[in-house]
Amino acid sequence: MQLEDILKPDSVLCNAQARSKKHCLEILSELLVRSTPGLTNEQIFENLIRRERLGCTSLTNGVAFPHCRVDGLETANGALLQLAEPVDFDAPDGEPVDLVFGLMVPAELNEEHSADIRMVASVFADQGLRSRLRAAKSSRELYEALISGSELAAPQCA
Repeated sequence: MQLEDILKPDSVLCNAQARSKKHCLEILSELLVRSTPGLTNEQIFENLIRRERLGCTSLTNGVAFPHCRVDGLETANGALLQLAEPVDFDAPDGEPVDLVFGLMVPAELNEEHSADIRMVASVFADQGLRSRLRAAKSSRELYEALISGSELAAPQCA
């Protein structure tokens, strides 16, 4: 699956104001619910919090990748935040986070969903892409930078 199958333009927010890690998850929940009729942002938030309690989902280099499984979901859905000010996300490298990609996958995880998780993690490992995302000045520009950059940064997943 390609990133544009997971992430829609209205699930991207540039220059977001978040006070904390928890607030980031609340904002992500509000973005993720846009692509999932039948779910509430509270349900999504609870699943993100539950997953975060299992272990920090922060990557390194100022990027966090909170993700969770959701009952009743049929396909993976993502959301992206570029934060106006970095927040502490308990990252392994101790760096605050300013790029947050949220992903929810069906509760019954299959190989395609596992591949989606690996694809997102590999995309954000690209330093050039992270720089372009941080330079974006609008949500549309942020979306386009991620979609165009992901085609170069990650191998295509079947």
